[in-house]
Amino acid sequence: MALFLVLMFGMANFALHRAVLDSGHQLLDRTRWFQLLGGKFSLTLEFAMLLGAALLVGQGAQGWAWFYALYSAVNAASAWLILSGRI
Repeated sequence: MALFLVLMFGMANFALHRAVLDSGHQLLDRTRWFQLLGGKFSLTLEFAMLLGAALLVGQGAQGWAWFYALYSAVNAASAWLILSGRI
């Protein structure tokens, strides 16, 4: 069950990440590394986070599911701030 939740959070993180990249927000201009390779570099980092959490949870380290859930909550909050124009 924890692995399933990590994968669901991962899909949500990718969708939010893509939405932020496509938003053209001025904050993205200040963080050039975020857009390396047309945004693929940051998406690769997002995939590495998901893969690491999924592998660790799959091996029985359930604490990583909580970590990834917290990471996803922070990710969602920052995407909301960016996409709603509050930043």
